Amino acid sequence: MSIRRFLLPGRESVPHPLVRTKPVIAGAENFLRTAVTCGVLLGAAAANFARAEDASPVATVTGGQIRGRLLPEGAGAVFKGIPFAQPPVGDLRWREPMPVVAWSGVRDATESGPPAAQASFGWNDQFAAASREDCLYLDVWTPACQPPTRLPIMVWIHGGANIAGTGGSDPLYDGAALIRQGVVLVIIEYRVGIFGFFAHPDLTRESPHHTSGNYGIMDQLAALRWVRDNSAHFGGDPDNVTVFGQSAGAFDIVALLTSPQAHGLFHRAIAESGSSHLAPPAATLAEAEQVGVRIGAKLGATDSDSLRFLRSLPAREILRGAASIGAAINVDGWVFPAPPAQVLAAGRGLRVPLIIGSAAVEFPAAGTVDEIRRQIQNTFGPIAPKALALYGLADLGPPSAFDPLYGNVADQWGSDQFHCAAVIEGAWQAAAGNPTWEYQFDRAIPPRSQTGHSSDLPYVFGNLYTKGSQAGDFQEADHRLSAAIQTYWINFARTGDPNGRGVFIWPRYDGRTRKFLEFTTKADLIVSENQRGPFCDLFRELLGQTATAR
Repeated sequence: MSIRRFLLPGRESVPHPLVRTKPVIAGAENFLRTAVTCGVLLGAAAANFARAEDASPVATVTGGQIRGRLLPEGAGAVFKGIPFAQPPVGDLRWREPMPVVAWSGVRDATESGPPAAQASFGWNDQFAAASREDCLYLDVWTPACQPPTRLPIMVWIHGGANIAGTGGSDPLYDGAALIRQGVVLVIIEYRVGIFGFFAHPDLTRESPHHTSGNYGIMDQLAALRWVRDNSAHFGGDPDNVTVFGQSAGAFDIVALLTSPQAHGLFHRAIAESGSSHLAPPAATLAEAEQVGVRIGAKLGATDSDSLRFLRSLPAREILRGAASIGAAINVDGWVFPAPPAQVLAAGRGLRVPLIIGSAAVEFPAAGTVDEIRRQIQNTFGPIAPKALALYGLADLGPPSAFDPLYGNVADQWGSDQFHCAAVIEGAWQAAAGNPTWEYQFDRAIPPRSQTGHSSDLPYVFGNLYTKGSQAGDFQEADHRLSAAIQTYWINFARTGDPNGRGVFIWPRYDGRTRKFLEFTTKADLIVSENQRGPFCDLFRELLGQTATAR
């Protein structure tokens, strides 16, 4: 039920405080002048920007010096393709990320590193063609090297089901618009698919932590340690780091909330359209190892020398033989001591503020109506009749449930697995005393008729393109909505609260009113209650029954 509405201003209105018209930090207007000042005051030996003869900014980071490039119109600088670990190739395939080896001279940092090695699934063909195992690089976007005060840092973790996708190579994540709001932006790559999540008994035996799999998560942790150690060189505050991500990136962030290895590495979290940790629970290490044994055998490994053989195979051969491998985390006792849902439900996650939400429609469920009916029955078991009735599938005829916002039964069932995961995981975090804000993104990229997975990304990054994967015929209202979302995200990164002076108030989530913010179909803002209420209550009931059964 909607209880409060706020319309973003029309074209003829005066600018609303949500829409920033100038950079919010001193120095962002003329980065070139700031870079010169830093060079004069600090010198090239200091871990900061220096001026090279060609006016390219130079910084010193773990491993050596790097040379980036200035952004147009004094907007800042970007350093791309910075190694945060050794290339995970050869004998380092399926090992935790190893420290960077120092280089001599000044390393070029003007091109992003390649996407992580991945198979082609249609939507990622361009990334797959450019992908490499040697992928552990990150990009840093900064508006000023020596701001009056250290800037909040935002670390982006890209999506792609943990089997594909990329960070810096995707133009959608160009950081120029976001850093104008006064943050340092870091965009990371991490291993995906079989290279990022392959567990095997032999790998566990050789590990100093007696674990295997979860390599992609370990890469994210290594990147966050790099941020802790190096971000001050770019004007950032290592004591104010926000991780934010979408889809698999959000899934991983929610998981990181339950990892002791992540303690102190970030201080706020934003999870956009992450899929469910609710059910089934994460696999045990032993279960993941047995999956790995079967995959190794499929690739031709023998029991006597499996790792040497598997590490000798070309990456493309491994991808051809195991493209469909699931990229699931496992409870290894090191990165994850227990299933993430169990940790969050018990209130034992990291003590950090959280923004969490999803789009009105994410993915339609695959299959015919009868197949969707069976999926619901398999998911809900004894309470399936209640679920079938709610989704309009109680009778054998055509489904009766349709919603102008949430779509048909396939849209609703597919998307509720995102909605209700976000709602419930956010509720758990709030119940543990962590400030939490929930949202729903309803605005379809024009001229599309409804939202879809990733529809929010152009708005978050301020990149409302007319060409590309999330392109559209964006209107004035879309630009205002993008400015509003960026303001909330930046406020949150700065203070741990998306609210601030002059902005439409976004209420914190609590278990009594269950308030959330809607970014609506008309690009305005509404405070509503009890997101997907009866549907998510079904998932709550399912979790209660599952816990009882155990």
